[in-house]
Amino acid sequence: MSSALKDEFIYTIDDIYAFPDGQRAELIDGQLYNMAPPGTKHQEIIFSLSRKIADYIDKKNGSCKIYLAPFAVFLNADNKNYVEPDISVICDKNKLDDKGCHGAPDWVIEVVSPSTERMDYGIKLFKYRSAGVREYWIINPLNRIVNVFDFEKNEKTGQYRFDIDITSCIYEDLCIKIADLLS
Repeated sequence: MSSALKDEFIYTIDDIYAFPDGQRAELIDGQLYNMAPPGTKHQEIIFSLSRKIADYIDKKNGSCKIYLAPFAVFLNADNKNYVEPDISVICDKNKLDDKGCHGAPDWVIEVVSPSTERMDYGIKLFKYRSAGVREYWIINPLNRIVNVFDFEKNEKTGQYRFDIDITSCIYEDLCIKIADLLS
């Protein structure tokens, strides 16, 4: 993802949908942020992690749904905010329609790369918290660190190495060790 396009124009969701097929961007407060294609390690992490979470939800007969990018999340009830989190866990089916999720997912996971670092640790952290996301993970494959933000209770916020069991904030009995997910 690159920095916002440098002009004074305020973009809307209509501008996102007007892009040619294959071009992706996110929209935060009317500013467009182009998205680069994800790398192999990024894809490996989100696939393995989403499978682990989905298996957990299925085993518990849970009602939450898990979605992988590209999946539209309209964070606010406006036309100036549109993101595509790497992984979105949504427990309120009323937020879902054919276009995506309208409102905050319960759990958002982003895998950081050098081009997305500023967005994931700064702009998105603030947006997700203020929109009502309950749990936010930032996974940094280069540093082998996971930052966990418990926006709901603020009890499990912390920084974890890949070789440590991380307990989910919204699923008290789900522990994930990122190192175990990587081949």
